[in-house]
Amino acid sequence: MTQVKRKTSIAIAAIFLATLAWQQLGPRSPARWTELDLMVLQRLSLDSLPPLPTDPTNAVADDPRAARLGHQFFFDTRLSANGAVSCATCHQPERRFTDGLAKGRGIGLSGRNTRSIVGTAYSPWLYWDGRRDSQWAQALSPVEDPAEHGANRMQFVRFIANDPDYRSQYEVIFGPLPDFSDRTRFPDAAAPIANSEVSAAWLGMTDEDRKSVNRTYANIGKAIAAYERLIMPGPSRFDVYVRALLSGNGKTAQGILTKDEILGLQLFINEARCTECHNGPLLTNNEFHNTGILSFPGELPDRGRIDGIKKVLSDPFNCLGDYSDDPEKRCAELTYVRTGVELIGASRTPSLRNLGGTAPYSHKGQNETIAGLLDLYNRAPLAMIGHNEAEQKLNLSRRELKQLEAFLNALDAPLATSEEWLSAP
Repeated sequence: MTQVKRKTSIAIAAIFLATLAWQQLGPRSPARWTELDLMVLQRLSLDSLPPLPTDPTNAVADDPRAARLGHQFFFDTRLSANGAVSCATCHQPERRFTDGLAKGRGIGLSGRNTRSIVGTAYSPWLYWDGRRDSQWAQALSPVEDPAEHGANRMQFVRFIANDPDYRSQYEVIFGPLPDFSDRTRFPDAAAPIANSEVSAAWLGMTDEDRKSVNRTYANIGKAIAAYERLIMPGPSRFDVYVRALLSGNGKTAQGILTKDEILGLQLFINEARCTECHNGPLLTNNEFHNTGILSFPGELPDRGRIDGIKKVLSDPFNCLGDYSDDPEKRCAELTYVRTGVELIGASRTPSLRNLGGTAPYSHKGQNETIAGLLDLYNRAPLAMIGHNEAEQKLNLSRRELKQLEAFLNALDAPLATSEEWLSAP
């Protein structure tokens, strides 16, 4: 028997035994799990999370030196136009790397809600609209966003070059920095951004000098990504519960979840149809869906993924770009990306882990509570733009909605990341 077949047989046997054990608990149990249910629960458990995938576009993705440098970049407010904004301004560790606001606020007000970076190393897309296809490409975007860091890449790379500590660390990891001291070749501010003066300075540079700046800029993003790859979710009571169920002794699962939490879990994988989008151990399929979320007050409906596709395909720092470290350009997600009209108004499915610490919810923080969000899905309103995929009303009772909310709260847990990485170095 091959190793794969042996593991499969053991898993099936464990599920069978768990089913029998659970059924023996009789009327004391609020739910009886079928063999199929147990298989679903196993796939949702954090124990099923595969090893961290490699990132061939980032040669230093798993280099501890790069992670230490990226950790410093992440908390450094000097990497902004006003010296007061860092990545951690919006991605606050104590809030599971969110900020508690409807829309992120840096130098100005961002256009969307701040998504958590926890576990994003597993996602092929970043942002609500998926306009970046790697952690390192995403890390570059806020630097030049006037509402976030408000800086520009020339300013950024010159700062690194002029800071002795950063320069030393950078060169150990990536090799010698270019000489950016000649202001006639490398202006104080230059980047392909909306600011006309800064953009004109960028266009006035030679193609080779622009590439030198871009390469250094990309490496800074790759160091930040090496740090972000360390930010992972930890096991919740739900995961402990599933582990106990699959141990072959259902009685050990008693008391881990409350009756309402178990009934909510049963709804989650059955009548509430949550696993159609929130599946896998991170409780997201990392896909894009239009679920009829109402627009932010006073704003037109968000076009979402349909615009995000154009941005990621034109991004010079994408998987197929010159700054990817993968010589083979293994970019299946980008090469075969969906582009259909069904993506109008669609947003990337968020993880449901640690919802208790990441309110408000939805792509522009339209829902302040989990209860409010569940009520919207229960009613399944018409989409304000595009087509609501969740058009079928769930018709759950108030009690069932509270049970579903109780289960979602059982997904909260401390991060599986060493404390040293969760505060400024």
